[in-house]
Amino acid sequence: MLDSGTPLLVTAGEPAGIGPELMVRTLALPTATKLTQVPLLVVADAGLIQRAASHFGLATARIDKHVQVFESLEEYSSAKPRPDQLAVLHVPMAVPETLGKLDARNSSYVLNTLRIATELCLSGDAAGLVTAPLHKGIINEASIDNAFFSGHTEYLAELSNAPRVVMMLATAGLRVALVTTHLPLKDIAAAISFQRVTETLEILHSEMRNKFNLNRPRITVCGLNPHAGEGGHLGMEEIEIIEPALQHCRAQGMDIIGPLPADTAFTPANIDKSDVILAMYHDQGLPVLKHAGFGNAINITLGLPFIRTSVDHGTALDIAGLGKADTASLALAIKTAAEMAVRKI
Repeated sequence: MLDSGTPLLVTAGEPAGIGPELMVRTLALPTATKLTQVPLLVVADAGLIQRAASHFGLATARIDKHVQVFESLEEYSSAKPRPDQLAVLHVPMAVPETLGKLDARNSSYVLNTLRIATELCLSGDAAGLVTAPLHKGIINEASIDNAFFSGHTEYLAELSNAPRVVMMLATAGLRVALVTTHLPLKDIAAAISFQRVTETLEILHSEMRNKFNLNRPRITVCGLNPHAGEGGHLGMEEIEIIEPALQHCRAQGMDIIGPLPADTAFTPANIDKSDVILAMYHDQGLPVLKHAGFGNAINITLGLPFIRTSVDHGTALDIAGLGKADTASLALAIKTAAEMAVRKI
């Protein structure tokens, strides 16, 4: 059981990107809007955050007036940080950052922040996790343990031993969840199975009830093929896999519409009568979501044993250090995670 002093963790992501800037501009500047009464604890290299604080407007005052560093959660818990300070749980980087320039030597550091944050969430010592963007390419270039890194969502599921998780992005008036996530287009049809569709719907239905207080969520499901297969003329997946999966879930009491052609599912009328739209693959649903709310959308991982939200954008290396990063998505991710955490207190 959480209590009101349990912190919500925030990771800073790729150190060469805009993550450190997002941390201080959202959380540390004196003029920053207070997002939540849930205490926030950044999991990152303390020097990285202090340098960002100095770079983005805190150099005129003592850095330690704004950034308070802790070596352990026990130290943090006993210190009771002031709400006007940015609390940082120190995780050391391999080498200092160069803004805008990736360095594979810091890839292990990025994964360490996620591992430590996940362990604290699993132990009940954290209220949830909010993640700033990382760079999948540089992590894979580092060849850590010779393992392929496909993204935050999959990595957190692995760390948590979660059998299945669902990626959902949300913006004002629209939520889009995915059956498959980071797969090449050529592999998607083979990944769509009765079990995968039903498991996704079961997680989606349960999490919309438990984390969003929707008693009977209305779920619209896209087909895989153009025109949802055109009665089998453009593909058989709808007839052989998707529709039987939807019938199975309807029999369990779920309110499901579909499978609909994606270009029909995302019309205004269908969006208005749906609590969430389930797309079969990443680029079927997310271009619509990002067109509707880029910069004001967030990523929510459903099916984890803890709360996790994230920004809807990447590391933006081209503007790192320039003070141009939009903080709206991080602010919304923190606000949403905190609201879900409060429901559990």
